[in-house]
Amino acid sequence: MREHLYIRIGSQDSDPIQWLITADDETDEIASGELANKDSLNELTEKAKSRTVKVLINGADVRLHSLTVPGKSERAIKAAAPYMLEDDLADDVENLFFAFAGKPKNHQGDENCFCAVIAHQQIETWLTWFNDADITVKAMLPDLLALPLVEDSWTALAINQQILIRNQSWQGFVVNDTISDLVFDQLLTDQEEPQRITTYSPIDVKEEQFAIDAMPEELPLLLLAKGFEQQSFNLLQGDYLVKEQRSPELKSWLWVAGVAAFALLLNLTGKVVELNQLNSKYEQVSDTIKADYKKAFPQTKRVRLTTVRRQLTSKLAEFGGATTDSGLLAMLEKVQPAFAKVPKLKPESLRFDAKRKELRLAVTASDYQSFEQFKQALEQAALTVETGAQNNQGDVVTGSFNIRSKS
Repeated sequence: MREHLYIRIGSQDSDPIQWLITADDETDEIASGELANKDSLNELTEKAKSRTVKVLINGADVRLHSLTVPGKSERAIKAAAPYMLEDDLADDVENLFFAFAGKPKNHQGDENCFCAVIAHQQIETWLTWFNDADITVKAMLPDLLALPLVEDSWTALAINQQILIRNQSWQGFVVNDTISDLVFDQLLTDQEEPQRITTYSPIDVKEEQFAIDAMPEELPLLLLAKGFEQQSFNLLQGDYLVKEQRSPELKSWLWVAGVAAFALLLNLTGKVVELNQLNSKYEQVSDTIKADYKKAFPQTKRVRLTTVRRQLTSKLAEFGGATTDSGLLAMLEKVQPAFAKVPKLKPESLRFDAKRKELRLAVTASDYQSFEQFKQALEQAALTVETGAQNNQGDVVTGSFNIRSKS
């Protein structure tokens, strides 16, 4: 039976972290505890290795929005939503991450767009914490959405000197218990009847403000774990989508095969460029291409240049273009010397944007110095280089480059 590790975190380094281990049925705890702060996350590393890790983030660190966006296309709705919310946001749209969800069950209203908004810097900080602790996170969810949803009632849970309140299918708020009276006084000033509230832990509120339905008390994180499993929403989407983990052996073979294929592609594309430019050496280059082609496709018994051209054109088209002057071939020819100068830096994947005439590389290296050396080598080749985020994963540093010709 697969076990799950639930971890609840806040935005500050000093915030305590609660954790809980359950089995598939989520009916009982196997183990639980609390860490002093994020620096203690490595205490959960061993516990996380054989379990599915799901993270509850403090609802105070994320904004939940539901709105009506004109249009029928889901892509168009998602593109327009951030700018419809722009006046209500505390930061520029470019600095924020928008995670979208389907319409919640039993939602009352005409809204067609539901999103959670959080700063890119914050979600990247959390992921860095877990990467540093060698913990792979499968899903993230605001803790407010893991609270039970009760018709015509708020739901409330006390945890870590805070009160979590869910007041709609896609809405809620977090109140520090030291100022809860002040907050409730503001929220319920104009309310004639007491607000019905369903509580799952003891909460000190005024009787004239609330009509309380007290449910049997249980471990707060266990209640949230049950609610987590009822939610299909995952904050880790788009740029933060979690890729399935492969076994170390398979990853090693794929890495070797990927590097070999990339090297062979560079070799073959270089030969094709040479064939187009040097007609006088047609026969010599033709023989070289045929030899390289047989190495790449050993099952081929008879090689014809027309077949080589057609298949290479097809392969190059998959990467985004194959023109000689400004396309993938010319770009790879300029990039190849940089790889030779920085052997510690290895390619993981490449993508060519034909419209932008931009080559996008995902690479790995053993240190950050290799990234700077590679960038300098590219700039010396008259290329414009933009570096992406670089992450240290154990003894390997991963990163990316966006490369364009200056001319």
